[in-house]
Amino acid sequence: MALLQISEPGQAPDPHQRRIAVGIDLGTTHSLVASVRNGVAECLPDDTGHIILPSVVRYLPGQGRQIGHEAVANAALDPENTLASVKRFMGRSLSDIAHPEKLPYKFVKPEGQEAASEKGMLSIQTVQGAKSPVEVSAEILATLRYRAEDTFNDDLHGAVITVPAYFDDAQRQATKDAAQMAGINVLRLINEPTAAAIAYGLDNASEGIYAVFDLGGGTFDISILRLTRGVFEVMATGGDSALGGDDYDHALADAALASMGLADVQAGFSAEDKTRLKAAARAAKEALTAASDVSLVWSDAAQSHEVKVTRSQFNEATSELTARCMSAVKKALRDAKIKADDIQGVVMVGGSTRMPQVQEAVAAFFGKPPLNNLNPDEVVALGAAIQANQLAGNDSAGDLLLLDVIPLSLGIETMGGLVERIIPRNQTIPTAMAQDFTTYQDGQTALALHVLQGERDLVADCRSLARFELRGIPPMAAGAARIRVTFTVDADGLLSVAAKEQISGVEAKIDVKPSYGLSDTQIAQMLQDSFSTAEVDMKARALVEARVDGDRMLLATQSALNADGQLLSSEDRAEIDSLMLALRHTIDTSQEAQAVEDATQALAHATEGFAAERMNHSIQKALSGQNIQSL
Repeated sequence: MALLQISEPGQAPDPHQRRIAVGIDLGTTHSLVASVRNGVAECLPDDTGHIILPSVVRYLPGQGRQIGHEAVANAALDPENTLASVKRFMGRSLSDIAHPEKLPYKFVKPEGQEAASEKGMLSIQTVQGAKSPVEVSAEILATLRYRAEDTFNDDLHGAVITVPAYFDDAQRQATKDAAQMAGINVLRLINEPTAAAIAYGLDNASEGIYAVFDLGGGTFDISILRLTRGVFEVMATGGDSALGGDDYDHALADAALASMGLADVQAGFSAEDKTRLKAAARAAKEALTAASDVSLVWSDAAQSHEVKVTRSQFNEATSELTARCMSAVKKALRDAKIKADDIQGVVMVGGSTRMPQVQEAVAAFFGKPPLNNLNPDEVVALGAAIQANQLAGNDSAGDLLLLDVIPLSLGIETMGGLVERIIPRNQTIPTAMAQDFTTYQDGQTALALHVLQGERDLVADCRSLARFELRGIPPMAAGAARIRVTFTVDADGLLSVAAKEQISGVEAKIDVKPSYGLSDTQIAQMLQDSFSTAEVDMKARALVEARVDGDRMLLATQSALNADGQLLSSEDRAEIDSLMLALRHTIDTSQEAQAVEDATQALAHATEGFAAERMNHSIQKALSGQNIQSL
C-alpha cells in the first residue's frame, strides 16, 4: 500500500519545497520576528521564551557584545556603549538630532567630513569604535534571523521587514543595508501600518475605510486605508518619525525633575544618571496605564529621589505630544479627502497606544472606541509574516493585494528652475510614470537631469535627490529631440530614474540612494508649505514660465534675423530690434508674469509680417527653375 503525503492547505505537498520566510518588525524600542506555521501567523520566541527582543546592543571591550534583554539589564552600568532607539538615527545626519544633551551617547561626524552639521549619516562612539545605526540594526536583525533559523532548523529564505510609513528613501535604503549586513534576503519593505492592516484585514475587519494609528517607541504613523475584497489601498499617510513612547518618557522625566526642583541641573547629569532616569520614567509610565498614581523612584550619583506622579499629571505633561499625534491624523484625513465619520474602524498599533490618554484622544476624535483585539506589540510582525509567506510562494491560494503610496511628490528640474512633477504624492506603489521633454537650444547634445522631492513649484523650495546627465543626443534643432524621463518606484519605495532619447536610443539611468534622510520637521514643513504658499508658488511659476517663453521668442527671432534679415526694411528691422530690447529688459527686471507675456506678444505680433515674408521667400526659392509639369 502506498503512502500519501499530507500537507497544509495552500502549501506544497513536498515539505522541502516550503521556503522559510518571516516577517520582522524592526522597532525603535522592541523588535519581533514572526512566521506562518500550520497556516497561522505567530511570533517566534527565543530559547528563554521571550517573544519581544529589546532593540538594544551593548558593545564590550574587544569583540564581545550583548543584545536584547542582557544589554538592557546592564544599560545603567555602561550607557555610553549601550545603544538603544538607534532606529531614530537611521538615515539621519548629526544636524537632524534634537536635544542630543538628553542622550548618553557621543555622536561623531561622518568619516571624511569636517563639521557636525554636514550631511551624512551619523555614528556613535563606542569601545569598539564608531558604530552607525545601520551596523547596530544589523546586530538586531541577525539575532532575529538566528532565532528563526533555530526554530525551523533550516536556512532563512527571506524576510519582509517593516518600516514607518514616513521613512524616506535614505531611511529605507539604510534598513535594507542593515538587513544585507545581517545576511537576510529582503523580500520586501512594507509600511508598519499596512502590515497591521494585513493582520486585521484577514481575520477581523470587514470592507470599508480604516485608520491605522501606530504609536511605537520612537515613531508615529497614521495611515488611511481602503479595504475592498482583499485589496488594501493606502489612501493617505502621515505621521512624525521623531515622536513615540520615548518622548512620553522624556516628558514624564522632565515633569518629575521639575517637581523635585532639579530641572536646572539636568544638563550636568552623567550618562548613568540619564539612563537611570529614563528607565524610571518608563516604568512609571507603564504603571500608570492601570494605576491612577505611582511613585517614580530614581537615584543619581549623590542620592535617591522619589516623587508621586498621578495619571492626570502625566496627561498634562504629555498633552502636547498627544496633540501632535492628533494633528497628524487630521492632516491624513484631509489628504484622503474624507472626514472622521467616514472611518469604519481605528486599528491601534504599537505598545505606546496602551496609554489611556492616547486611547481617549482617539476615541473622542473618531467618535468610536478603537480596535484592540490583537496584541499591539505583535500585530505588525504578524502582518509582515503573512505577506512574507505569500511572497515566498508558500500560499499559492492567497489573494491579498497590497498597495502602498509614496509620501512626497517626485519630479525633475526644468528650464527656469521649475519643478515638473512626474509622480504625485500618495501615488500607489510600485509604479512607473514617464513624461517627454525636449532640448532648449539648437545643437544640444547633452541634458542635465536634476531629480527632486517635494510639493513646491520651485527647485529652491524642494529637496535635491540626485543629478545625472544624458549624453550623446544627436545635434538637432531646439525642440526636435524627444527625451522620455521615466521614474520607477519599487515595492520598497526606492526610486530609480531613466532618461532615453527616442530617436537615437541613447539612455542614462540612476538609482537614487541618498546618504541621509529628511527630518520629520522637514517633511511636515514641505507639506505645510505646499498649502500655505500655494498662491505665491502659482505666481512664481507663472513668472518663470513667462520668462522661458520670452527667451524662446528672442532666440527664435534672432535666428530668423541671422538667416533672412535682409528681407526686412530698415524701419521694420528697427522696430523688431526695439521690441527685442524691450522684451529682454522686461524679462530681466519685471516681477509680473503679465508684463513679460505682453512684451512677448508684442514681439510676436511685430514679426508676423516677417514670418510671412520668410515663407514666401522660401517657396519662391524652392520653385526657382521649376515649372508646373515638373512638380
